[in-house]
Amino acid sequence: MKLREQEESASRFEKYVEGLAGVIGHADRVGPLHDYCIGLVLPGERKSVEPLAGKTDPDRMEAQHQSLLHFIGISEWSDERVLGKVREMVLPAIERHGPIEAWIIDDTAFPKQGRHSVGVKHQYCGQLGKQANCQVAVSLSIANHHASLPIAYRLYLPKEWAQDMARREKAHVPEAVTFKTKPQIALEQLRAARQAYVPIGTVLMDPAYGNDARLRTGVSELALSYVAGIQSNCLVWPPGTEPRRRGKPINNTGRRDEPDLISVKKLARGLPKKAWRTIRWREGSADWLSSRFARVRVRAAHPYLLPELITPEWLLIEWPESEAAPTKYWLSTLPEDVTFRKLVGLAKLRWRIERDYEELKQEVGLGHFEGRGWLGFHHHASMCIAAYGFLISERETIPPSGSRPPALFAQSALPEAYRPRGSALAA
Repeated sequence: MKLREQEESASRFEKYVEGLAGVIGHADRVGPLHDYCIGLVLPGERKSVEPLAGKTDPDRMEAQHQSLLHFIGISEWSDERVLGKVREMVLPAIERHGPIEAWIIDDTAFPKQGRHSVGVKHQYCGQLGKQANCQVAVSLSIANHHASLPIAYRLYLPKEWAQDMARREKAHVPEAVTFKTKPQIALEQLRAARQAYVPIGTVLMDPAYGNDARLRTGVSELALSYVAGIQSNCLVWPPGTEPRRRGKPINNTGRRDEPDLISVKKLARGLPKKAWRTIRWREGSADWLSSRFARVRVRAAHPYLLPELITPEWLLIEWPESEAAPTKYWLSTLPEDVTFRKLVGLAKLRWRIERDYEELKQEVGLGHFEGRGWLGFHHHASMCIAAYGFLISERETIPPSGSRPPALFAQSALPEAYRPRGSALAA
């Protein structure tokens, strides 16, 4: 990057932080806000408070450390207002490449060693691919095929934590925070996005969320369409059939009361050869990504809705020719006349959230927070999303997944022997 381009990018960063300062509250928070964001954007192995202090003010490292600790762990500024401002400033850069196409629901996990960090529990950890001691946060992102940005982010508080007053008090969990399942948190985030008039997109969910019939119904009640991943044992009425039982929702005797109900896996295996088409959805690093798909109109069994209220929707099935059985299933309320390729393209657009989390963790330090409190957990995430938002807005010159110019901001030299806590070099 040439000197002039560096100066222009640094100037845009200063204006970006000025925008955030407008919703941060007291003027004495502006300095720490500025330094925290700079520290997250600068290269570095660890991006917890201590190394950020060392990067941004090594001559006053102890005082800077205390300032950033107070800003991130104690100051009661609004995460919702900061994320709203980030969305407002970054959205035009995303929409320059096309309108918002999707709202993506997902969660991400942070492995932890102890039991004192807020919300930590032995639960499924996507980062490790198994049950482990971790924290889990639920998020909502807006996306098109060019970029995506988290616009809501909340820690999942397990029931054990929600009901343990001593642990809540020690972690400063707000009284208003009660136990909610991850799908319930996701639905709250969707409602808030609708109330904020965020540009509408199709809601995308993986099976952990899409299999929840109440969540799918809640999405529809918000006048949003969805493409929801489901499990292979999800029951549906195949094309040409409909519920026979009236006036009572499906229950555990549904198979006997509704003999036409079958699993989507059984339906997929019974489809004729002509139902399957090879569809390509986007260009990969080497070639177009493609697979074999089928789609049919079905009614999905719902344990809470009256059968007569269940309307037809798309069932999309992926069965790669190299596989012995179908691999993925989705339900979708997109219009009946939606093109096959668009349906597949939206189902596959969830890859953007996986890219988001990879970059937020590897590039910006989302998982590096070392505090234990509720406020600090969310404040650090808001700052990481803010820093990531700036990088998205600079994507043409500073791609988040690429090597960023180390001279974008002035970085004072650290003592040669300095090793931040948590660093692999600290040992």
